[in-house]
Amino acid sequence: MAATSRTPSFTAPEAQPPMGLRERKKLKTRVAIRQATYRLIQEQGYEATTIEQIAEAAEVSPSTVFRYFATKEDIVLTDEYDPIMEAVLRSRPLDEPPLESLRLMMREALTSFAAAEDEELRQRTRLMVEVPAIRSRMTETMSDTAKVLSQVLADRTGRSADDLRIRVFIAAVLGALREVALYWGEHGQEGDLITMIDEALTALEGGLRL
Repeated sequence: MAATSRTPSFTAPEAQPPMGLRERKKLKTRVAIRQATYRLIQEQGYEATTIEQIAEAAEVSPSTVFRYFATKEDIVLTDEYDPIMEAVLRSRPLDEPPLESLRLMMREALTSFAAAEDEELRQRTRLMVEVPAIRSRMTETMSDTAKVLSQVLADRTGRSADDLRIRVFIAAVLGALREVALYWGEHGQEGDLITMIDEALTALEGGLRL
């Protein structure tokens, strides 16, 4: 769980050291590649867009594109939010229920993402629905986010990040997030995405009552 050059605006200041020049240059390059990719996809479609075209539009070499992104699907799905989500989650009170911490973190992250990059969020969701390769790759890339969030909960609870209960809990939350994104995309992106995520997590907390 990125088409402007702005970095995400939400943050836990005490947990976010300022980026050095090298990191800022890397971020600028990643954003430029994503911007070019989304622009080309919007103009000519996903399948017709090549890495060579992306590199030319971003004014980098194809090898640079592959240095930052292993696949074309990764360009669509990768953003800069994992480290910031980690910092926000670590800033939550230690006695707060984990699901509530994750709920508030996701709400803050998505509010920031939608405000700064609404069109990219919508385009990414459309592609998740329309392109099987992106949908498949999304499941794989979410494992990186799962590792980050699992480590935070492990530190908070004194458990191992590989603890079965933590893995299942994080997998359930991220699975709910994935299904909400797909549902929103499949239904014309109607309705408030943040409210839908909140409803999904409430259902996860209470179970399916018949």
